[in-house]
Amino acid sequence: MALNTSADAPLPVGQVSRLIGGWVDRLGAVWVEGQITQISRRPGAGVVFLTLRDPSHDISLSVTCFRAVFERVADVVGEGARVVVHAKPEWYAPRGQLSLRAAEIRPVGVGELLARLEQLKRTLAAEGLFALDRKRPLPFLPQLIGLVTGRASAAERDVRENARLRWPAVRFEVRNVPVQGATAVPRVIEAVRSLDAHPEVDVIIVARGGGSVEDLLPFSDERLVRAVADCTTPVVSAIGHEPDSPLLDLVADLRASTPTDAAKRVVPDVREELARVEAVRDRALRVMRGLLEREEQGLRAALSRPSLADPYRMVQERANGIDDQVDRARRCLKHALDRADADLAHTLARVVALSPAATLRRGYAVLQREDGSVVRAPEDVAPDDPLRARVAEGEFAVRVTGPVGPPA
Repeated sequence: MALNTSADAPLPVGQVSRLIGGWVDRLGAVWVEGQITQISRRPGAGVVFLTLRDPSHDISLSVTCFRAVFERVADVVGEGARVVVHAKPEWYAPRGQLSLRAAEIRPVGVGELLARLEQLKRTLAAEGLFALDRKRPLPFLPQLIGLVTGRASAAERDVRENARLRWPAVRFEVRNVPVQGATAVPRVIEAVRSLDAHPEVDVIIVARGGGSVEDLLPFSDERLVRAVADCTTPVVSAIGHEPDSPLLDLVADLRASTPTDAAKRVVPDVREELARVEAVRDRALRVMRGLLEREEQGLRAALSRPSLADPYRMVQERANGIDDQVDRARRCLKHALDRADADLAHTLARVVALSPAATLRRGYAVLQREDGSVVRAPEDVAPDDPLRARVAEGEFAVRVTGPVGPPA
């Protein structure tokens, strides 16, 4: 409504700002289209600040939204992108500033398409189709390569020519299919499944040249992505150029930046392999020569030892030692025998000196009764007792004739 004001009765700035805020609050949410010229995302902040510009009229408005609203399109929206924003006008009274509070942001044109692909990407990633542990290693030297590509396309020529330059004996099983348009997806799926069932195909390459996002859309189709995920044969994605990234790149076992790169990644270079073989052979020869040289040095060192240089010398030394020991043993035994002989002679002399025979030689005799007992006292015999007298040179019989008694 109109306000009654004059130069003598003006309104304060704060009141005017509050009145404008009241008028703005009465406005409902609107859909606004424009180009994002500035994005401000502060770490940890829950609000994102945007600047939305109308290029045709060179007018800009500030837009604020919660971080969750912006994160839904953050992967496909950046500065310069055209978007449609569902927002409610807001008036910030302290600064007298008009802005829009966005509740939804939608990309326009290609951005909308990319947003749908991003959502599909998140869904498939949540199912684990892009997990690294699902990736299968490529064979070192595939005997037969399956190739899915357009008929007489530059992609087919790049793959085949580069592969044959690297390994002339390489073989291909080619499936020519439409690579864009309404029939592209089912034909590509059919070709991939056919090559996956082929018993001799070791790896499958899906190749296409560059193009717009719309041209490459078939290779982000969910049906094709799931068909590749179900393959038992390793699949290489070679779609477009380096910046292009369809969903097929994520589910494939290997992503090649271009069809030429796919040929280089799948087929080894025969020249490089021969060089590696030559290098390995040279290294093996060096190692073997070094081993032989070390063994020869060890043998020379061993042969220089006295035990091997003159093996009989040790035997001779041991033989001389044995002879010395034998001589020593003989001398020791002779000395022992001589000592024993001397001891025996001394003992024999003492025995002879102490024997009864020696006493008898001095003129003594031993009287014995007939039973062999020795007569030791006169009273041991009676008159007429027969006795035997033993002297040094023999013995003879005697008889007692006189009285028996002690000596006078």
